Amino acid sequence: MTTPTPAFPPAGRWVEAWLSGPRFAVYLAATGADRDRALALYEWNAQLSAALMHDLAHVEVGLRNAYDVALSARWPGPPHWTLTGDTVFAPVYRKRGRRRVDVNNKTRDSLRHAIANAGGRTAPPGKIVAELMFGFWRYLSSAAHEKTLWVPALHRAFPPGTDRAVHVDGPVGRLHDLRNRVAHHEPLLTTDVAGRLADLIGLAARLDAPLGQHVRANSTVSKLLAARP
Repeated sequence: MTTPTPAFPPAGRWVEAWLSGPRFAVYLAATGADRDRALALYEWNAQLSAALMHDLAHVEVGLRNAYDVALSARWPGPPHWTLTGDTVFAPVYRKRGRRRVDVNNKTRDSLRHAIANAGGRTAPPGKIVAELMFGFWRYLSSAAHEKTLWVPALHRAFPPGTDRAVHVDGPVGRLHDLRNRVAHHEPLLTTDVAGRLADLIGLAARLDAPLGQHVRANSTVSKLLAARP
């Protein structure tokens, strides 16, 4: 006995009530106003976003743990480096227009919030590290931190010959932007998803070759790209 194919409702006006007119209009424009195909494209976009979030999560966990090891080696403590934010992330001033801005101000704020969310300064260091968002780790490889973080600590998270800007900060920045798009359910129709997958796998492989192999083997992004409606 065969299982009957489920009957899906046609893409009537209920779709705009669900997604909003402007959001669905993006998919209508991409499909020549074919409403059923536009809805299928929206579902594909949602599946692709979920697949990317799966891969991004793997790389985010790998990056934060590698950075934790590198920072702990540079500032061994006790206490753990997460409790010495004023030292590890001491003020670093850069000109932004006519103003001098401490580029570490938000970093220290993020660290304080992570400590509070983890339960306070007596929380296990691993719990504090896990509370830090991808945006925290993303900016640690920026040019502003080359002398204070990259050279003394973070370069140790990668193999010799790794270029901070080309191999780390560039890919991490692009992946951070992608994660924000995915998290806000934005369309990926014009995003270079294949390029971002290359960033993901490349960064994972630099952190640890077997991790790169694992991410590649378990990613469904390429299959979804090939199945775009």
